[in-house]
Amino acid sequence: MPISFPGPARTLWGLLAGLALALPAAQGQSPVWPARPIKLMVPFPPGGSTDTIGRLLASELGQSLGQSVVVENKAGANGGIGTDQVAKSPADGYSLLLSGIGSNATNYSLQRNTPYKDAAFRHVALLATGPSVLVVNPQFAARTVADLVRMAKERPGAYAHASAGNGSSGHLALELFKQTHGLQITHVPYKGNAQAITDVMAGQVPIMALNNDTALAYVRAGRLRALAVTSLARNPAFPQVPTMAESGIPGFDVVSWFGLSVPAGTPDAVISRLADATAQALQAPKLRQYLEGTGFVVASGTPGQFSDFVSAEIAKWQAVIQRAGITAD
Repeated sequence: MPISFPGPARTLWGLLAGLALALPAAQGQSPVWPARPIKLMVPFPPGGSTDTIGRLLASELGQSLGQSVVVENKAGANGGIGTDQVAKSPADGYSLLLSGIGSNATNYSLQRNTPYKDAAFRHVALLATGPSVLVVNPQFAARTVADLVRMAKERPGAYAHASAGNGSSGHLALELFKQTHGLQITHVPYKGNAQAITDVMAGQVPIMALNNDTALAYVRAGRLRALAVTSLARNPAFPQVPTMAESGIPGFDVVSWFGLSVPAGTPDAVISRLADATAQALQAPKLRQYLEGTGFVVASGTPGQFSDFVSAEIAKWQAVIQRAGITAD
């Protein structure tokens, strides 16, 4: 026998039944994020520090978010090709970028027509920073930064410094150093670090600035001598090496950095959850040990603070690059 309801109850029952039918449809239109695997773009080749950091981060984010985070490598244009792909991706939380000083700061000034702008991104979290290390051939006469400044002023143009290429982080660090003191030290760009380091160790080009993770093994083995680190504070991986500020250049602060960014327009709720997941990832032993073991300093802060940091980096390097007339290779 069919069940019947009085008028008010019949109306309430109809509302509940309609809600039950509408709910799956609404959920299908706007599923709770993340409802499927997420892609993390690492805009450099597999195998280097950037790739390692990206893969460790992806693993930790996946555990925190409950979805796989898959790394995609797309190298080229100093990180610009992969970065541009993310800039043009849907702002739905499923395309993440391992951002950095090259792709998201110096490229804007080094490359005449960068296909993306900073406005294309929302910056979620600064992951880590690392200084350049000013190194010289062990037989080079300069034992301190003050020695190098004095020698370069006494013999303008007599000395040269190597780099991994025009616009590389080491090149820019030394350009800022030269501009600070008005020094004439000839820049010798190489196509990558390998041959440049070989020539510095051989004494053919006596001076270079290297990223902390690259410099570490050479300095510890005595194959290169470190004069200073370029961060404001001493680096734990190089405890005996003074900062540039301690060496007579107050306020000198140059660091490479890694961050997590997403396309502009990504919802606030996704940004907030990503920021929390990233903070949790940076406490994970594997990621933290890798960063600290290679001389990086684990960062912290809010998305707003990271956005301000990126803006300051863009402005700082624009001034250095324009003053020196540097362009990408």
